[in-house]
Amino acid sequence: MILIKSNTQNPYFNLAAEEYFLKQNEDDVFYIYINSPSIIIGKHQNTLAEINYKYVEANNIKVVRRMTGGGAVFHDPGNINFTFIIKHDGDEIVDFSRFTKPIIDVLRNNLGINAELKGRNDLVIDDKKFSGNAKLIYKDKVLQHGTILYASKMGDLSAALKSNPLKFKDKAVKSVRSRVTNISTYLNKPVGQEDFVNMVFNHITDLYPNAKWYDLKAEDIHAINKLVDEKYSSWNWNYGSSPDYNLSRGFKAKGGNIEIHMDVQNGIMERVKIFGDFFAVKDITQLEQLLTGTEHSKEIVLNKLKTIDLNDYFGAVDKNEFIDVMF
Repeated sequence: MILIKSNTQNPYFNLAAEEYFLKQNEDDVFYIYINSPSIIIGKHQNTLAEINYKYVEANNIKVVRRMTGGGAVFHDPGNINFTFIIKHDGDEIVDFSRFTKPIIDVLRNNLGINAELKGRNDLVIDDKKFSGNAKLIYKDKVLQHGTILYASKMGDLSAALKSNPLKFKDKAVKSVRSRVTNISTYLNKPVGQEDFVNMVFNHITDLYPNAKWYDLKAEDIHAINKLVDEKYSSWNWNYGSSPDYNLSRGFKAKGGNIEIHMDVQNGIMERVKIFGDFFAVKDITQLEQLLTGTEHSKEIVLNKLKTIDLNDYFGAVDKNEFIDVMF
């Protein structure tokens, strides 16, 4: 087994590294990383339905889709992420306990905290969740990764994952919000986050005597950055890969009430209909046709509308307000 401690908080890189070591590396891997503020979306989720888009945009929070299923989670520097990539014999496919037990061991034996695995894939203290876990199988390997809320900013977590007021109709997997807590809350004496990480690594070396440290080589970094550029930082992966959905939302503009209805498939607005009691100078179908076939991306929509005077269609409307309601 090789032990890797990431030296970057770039979530695009850290998520891409997981895929790289799963698919391009023959060794078993234990990998710990910490991300800058970001939301990590489950593979089968509708991104826009899981995030507070305005808050995320205003606070420059990155949104990244991961390879595994499950719900959306918030990462910040107070959250530790751990990943096992192990050749499997079939038993690990549905059992989360093997790769969560080392974390429980450290909390119980080193820190005196009574943590436990609850349900299939959550770690809890006093029935409050501090770790969610997910996994996937690739050929003869299993990847299981999890979060550890150590000293995360709970207010940011709550605000970033606050239910978006948009009205979505889709078949995407929805996140289930749980009562959450930080490990630091239960410490009898202060233990730094770095010290806790070292405890975990030390325990892993006890469990896997052949484990050795591994520093990323130039070819590793090049291949991971290639995955970042082509996949993990792309709109297509993080938003466009969302399941098909219908979105309906309305607001009151100066010129009257406006309702926007969209059918989005593979991230593309395949059908756009606009209704309301506004008085249009130009035919509203022209605007609908302009938007149809466009990526459901704020940057792209802004570019589409930059030469359009929306007042010609709605009498009086603020362009930013109109665009905001689409996301």
